[in-house]
Amino acid sequence: MSAALAPSATLEKKPVKFSNLLLGAGLNMFEVTTLGQPLEVVKTTMAANRTDGFVGSLSRIWQRGGVLGFYQGLIPWAWIEASTKGAVLLFVASEAEFYAKSFGANDFVSGISGGMAGGVAQAYATMGFCTCMKTVEITKHKVAASGVKPPSTWATFMDIYRKEGIRGINKGVNAVAIRQTTNWGSRFGLSRLAESGIRKTTGKEEGQKLGSMEKILASGLGGGLSAWNQPIEVIRVEMQSKTEDPNRPKNLTVGKTLRYIYSNNGIKGLYRGVAPRIGLGVWQTICMVALGDM
Repeated sequence: MSAALAPSATLEKKPVKFSNLLLGAGLNMFEVTTLGQPLEVVKTTMAANRTDGFVGSLSRIWQRGGVLGFYQGLIPWAWIEASTKGAVLLFVASEAEFYAKSFGANDFVSGISGGMAGGVAQAYATMGFCTCMKTVEITKHKVAASGVKPPSTWATFMDIYRKEGIRGINKGVNAVAIRQTTNWGSRFGLSRLAESGIRKTTGKEEGQKLGSMEKILASGLGGGLSAWNQPIEVIRVEMQSKTEDPNRPKNLTVGKTLRYIYSNNGIKGLYRGVAPRIGLGVWQTICMVALGDM
């Protein structure tokens, strides 16, 4: 009798409720408005200006607007993105993780499956134009440096739309999709793997719930280790950047951008900004995996 009840006790499908979607949106809004956007701005600035070090990037951002420079692109783009992608991630990842487990996958494989599905859904459903516009906002500082007042965020959006249409404001969306599927596949998968390790270390049974601090520790490890895909992020930033370079190829694809960055900056250029990216990965994963599970 107990054996027959075991699967239903360990495998529970979270109901699809409006409150769950609201939770995902709320957690992502909290994440981006606290540490998320400042780390995003530092990471993007370093990836776009690959000759700058960490201190040089901080100085560049400070000169751009002081404390507010670290929140450039937060309103409206990061808020629009956060309020939608968090709900999409929690819903799709939860569904995919459940079905992977129902087919017999372990926590690690089901975590990767859920994260990858959620990441792809995020990229194509909500993130393309928001990520592009955030990067434009962060990298258009050269206009201000020349003494000309930069256009407003909506004027910039409409200018890109008039010149390049939907493709222009979704520039780099394929790179975003690759980044998100590897991001959340790694974050969910490695977090679940860390949870299993914590259970073994603390003598808990498989499937037994972890404490809050144990969840946060597992999510922090999963988030930090997921920064292995930083080259994809540097490629994404370069594809969406408004930094002018006459040597940069026109009509960039993921492959062309990779060759361009490697020829100019080598392997180090592909990992520029990895330190703030690790911090961002830890914070995002704690918010979306640990707090989302609690």
